[in-house]
Amino acid sequence: MGFVSLVFAAVVLIHYYLWRRLVGSTTRPGRTRRVLTWVIVGLGVLAPVTLIVSRSAWGHFLAWPGFFWLAVMFYLFVFLVVLEVPRAVALLVLRVLERRAGRRHAPDRVAARRAARAESDGSVPVSDGFEPGPDGSEPVPAGTVPAFTAEVAEAREVSGAREASRAREVLGAAGAVVAAGSRTAVPADPVSALPQSEPESQRESPSEPQPPSDSRPEPRTGAESGSASEGVVSPAGRRERAMSRRLFITRTAAVVAGTGALGTVGFGVRTALGDPVVESVEVALPRLDPRLSGLRFAVVSDIHLGPLTGLGHAERIVRMVNALQADVVAVVGDLVDGTVAELGPLARPLRGLESRYGAYFVTGNHEYYTANGPREWIEELRELGVRPLVNERVEIAHAGAVLDLAGVNDVAGAASDDGPDFERALGGRDRSRSTVLLAHQPVQAAEAARHGVDLQLSGHTHGGQMVPFNLVVPLQQPVVSGLGEVDGTRVYVTRGAGFWGPPVRVGAPPEITLLELRNEKL
Repeated sequence: MGFVSLVFAAVVLIHYYLWRRLVGSTTRPGRTRRVLTWVIVGLGVLAPVTLIVSRSAWGHFLAWPGFFWLAVMFYLFVFLVVLEVPRAVALLVLRVLERRAGRRHAPDRVAARRAARAESDGSVPVSDGFEPGPDGSEPVPAGTVPAFTAEVAEAREVSGAREASRAREVLGAAGAVVAAGSRTAVPADPVSALPQSEPESQRESPSEPQPPSDSRPEPRTGAESGSASEGVVSPAGRRERAMSRRLFITRTAAVVAGTGALGTVGFGVRTALGDPVVESVEVALPRLDPRLSGLRFAVVSDIHLGPLTGLGHAERIVRMVNALQADVVAVVGDLVDGTVAELGPLARPLRGLESRYGAYFVTGNHEYYTANGPREWIEELRELGVRPLVNERVEIAHAGAVLDLAGVNDVAGAASDDGPDFERALGGRDRSRSTVLLAHQPVQAAEAARHGVDLQLSGHTHGGQMVPFNLVVPLQQPVVSGLGEVDGTRVYVTRGAGFWGPPVRVGAPPEITLLELRNEKL
């Protein structure tokens, strides 16, 4: 129950993270976001339902879409996590550029706000440009009347008086000359005779007629007043531009993650459903009778017959194993993911396995997960000509020498009082002879070493099946794949010929192993 709760919590958290990165940060509020949100919710429900019901006959129709989405979900999560660093760097750079732009446009924003206030009051016209203030202060909108200080006003009055006095002197002298030659009267105050110019605020531009005195200019919108001068962008416009840039960054990250996830899963499906790789391995054992050198095992595990495999999966494996012409065939657990009634026809090709000394089988954890348990499959395999080793051993006589071949049940059987019994399988044998043990999980090698086993053949790990799970497997198993050693006992772990869950293999192609024994001294 605890494991199920953990899986459910992980699925919920991953789907929430996917929503944040693929929907929440890439769309604006509206219909599109709502539709995509419900899609994520539906897929989030599909994932755990698939894990629960796909083992039952009526739930097989969910296997393909459900497990395919699980694989896509996982790699979307992986790619998005990897992209978190460049995404954060890009957004940080964008924020820095926005701050610099904000400081650069600060004077323009002040001028634009003043122009907007003046225009909304209707007191002065506003032009499209800015001109410097009268005393060298910050620019003000062109066409506005600056608010002069008292000192500036007093200076202008004094300057005006001096100009008027100078004009009277000049015109007085000119009037005397004219009076001498004509009878034209000269005004007592020559300055008053000069044509008076209109105040600057009342002049009419010859090209732009002024509106009637009772009309007021219509106020501009915030965006228009913010762009009163060329090159000035309103705060709202800048915010919209920044939002567009953020959307571009987040959408780019989403597209890269989606493309990477779909491409990776597509490659993984092709690998998982293709032919297994044949790995040829030589294993040197120090106590092996020299006469047994060259004895060959065809090792296959984790075939996982189920709703996604079909009859062709078993037929292909049998054909490839027979082509190896091995002396012994070892099927190291996790053969099926269902009952005999459901999957019996898919296992029938196993009747055609060929080898000199026979084919042998030990249970894996998935045999204990089936509705009827492993016993019905043990009997089914006997009828197909494959001998189960249920905590027991047999002698393989070869070239005048004898090899002990033992097999133990999987550790998952302990819950039903059908777990591994090493003493029963290995006790009372001739310790001078080499022993090869079939045990589904590599973790069983520690106990095998205490019983003097020379070589253990295992599966279970799938080699991680999908990178980067291969980095997690060592937390539970001493060997992920290939040849290793535990407390002096050699351990070979095959990656398995099938798949579990998603029909995807990335970085761990399916495998059939041809393993040849050698004496270490030869």
